[in-house]
Amino acid sequence: MGLLRIMMPHKFQLLAVMAFGVAMLCIENQIQKLEESRAKLERTMARHEVREVEQRQTRDSLRDSPALPEIEDLIIIYNRVPKTASTSFTNIAYDLCGKNRFHVLHINTTKNNPVMSLQDQVTCPLHYTQLMALFHCMVRLSLAWFGLFGVKGKPVYINIVRDPIERLVSYYYFLRFGDDYRPGLRRRKQGDKKTFDECVSSGGSDCAPEKLWLQIPFFCGHYSECWNVGSRWALEQAKYNLVNEYLLVGVTEELEDFIMMLEAALPRFFRGATELYRTGKKSHLRKTSEKKPPTKESISKLQQSNIWKMENEFYEFALEQFQFVRAHSVREKDGELYLLAQNYFYEKIYPKVN
Repeated sequence: MGLLRIMMPHKFQLLAVMAFGVAMLCIENQIQKLEESRAKLERTMARHEVREVEQRQTRDSLRDSPALPEIEDLIIIYNRVPKTASTSFTNIAYDLCGKNRFHVLHINTTKNNPVMSLQDQVTCPLHYTQLMALFHCMVRLSLAWFGLFGVKGKPVYINIVRDPIERLVSYYYFLRFGDDYRPGLRRRKQGDKKTFDECVSSGGSDCAPEKLWLQIPFFCGHYSECWNVGSRWALEQAKYNLVNEYLLVGVTEELEDFIMMLEAALPRFFRGATELYRTGKKSHLRKTSEKKPPTKESISKLQQSNIWKMENEFYEFALEQFQFVRAHSVREKDGELYLLAQNYFYEKIYPKVN
């Protein structure tokens, strides 16, 4: 090296030293980057291991912990629309209430008035609060939708709708011939033998398009505009209440699916309801007697009315919403319906469970 230093000119010696220094700096820089990358990788692996431990602890704690207690102050309000299979549905609740430990209250109003007086709207929340303090219960009443003012706990609203013409035809014959539920009871129009088709052809009042206006006001509520026949505002308000105030609104034509979904959502009340509906003797207890299907001519005449168009629009809206909810709750296999398994899970819980 000394001989090389003697033989090399001073200028080349200086360049060699500088090149050596630069090379060393590059090597040190690469070493530092490698160390930083290693440290970053170690931190990432550590966070991953901690996350795995947290998730494992969470899963273990959820698996080992007792089931969450069910709500003990829940009240279901079923403001049933007449002639939509309400008695068939309520009979299932009657059969289950003893086994599932809840009460069913059937509330009637004077002359079946679907609108509550102002004083009743004020006192009803007081009674509701008292019921909340006593027991689980399902309240069945024939009232237009109403909110409960001044109460902390909100009830669960459910209901059923039906094709508007089918509902009117059923109601028409029910008033004349009753049903097989209480066959000896005299009905308001008993003795009138005129068929529904004869009523439509003669322009009778009991089959007039105005008689179709019922499901919209029942869902619209206690606003005066709800009861103005043919009100577009009432229709839109009914739609709003259906999707914002009701847990579930079924359709008469698909009653079994409605019951199955209620059993899945509210097992405290409806555990065993689906099997009871399929095999029980009371699931279709109430049937209107002497009912004759209307002709195509009668149906076509009613369908020319704007009132039918609006009631049918509401029914189609309710049906579409019900089918949407059902599609995310139920699957069909080999002709049988099955509830979907729970598809949500707890990924993290803070503060951490020890």
